[in-house]
Amino acid sequence: MRSIFGGKDMHTIKSRKSRDILNEIKWKGLDIDHCTIYYIHRGAPGDTKAISGSSLRIIGRSFFETTDGTSIPYHRILRIDHDGIRVYEKK
Repeated sequence: MRSIFGGKDMHTIKSRKSRDILNEIKWKGLDIDHCTIYYIHRGAPGDTKAISGSSLRIIGRSFFETTDGTSIPYHRILRIDHDGIRVYEKK
């Protein structure tokens, strides 16, 4: 479990899968805009791209969608940080 701050209170992330972590952050009162999501993006430097949680539009069943309409499957997520604290890293 990883602990992160949400306002004045500490929150412990209990989920282990990237989709569940994003949903937990969204629905437990934490600011998803404070997330940075790193994912595999072929052709980008190091084949990795990072986006802000503010770019999330939909947290779907098998992918998330960004505000520009890009669909990214969860299996491509490498890491999720919230306020600089790593809350998920692919094994």
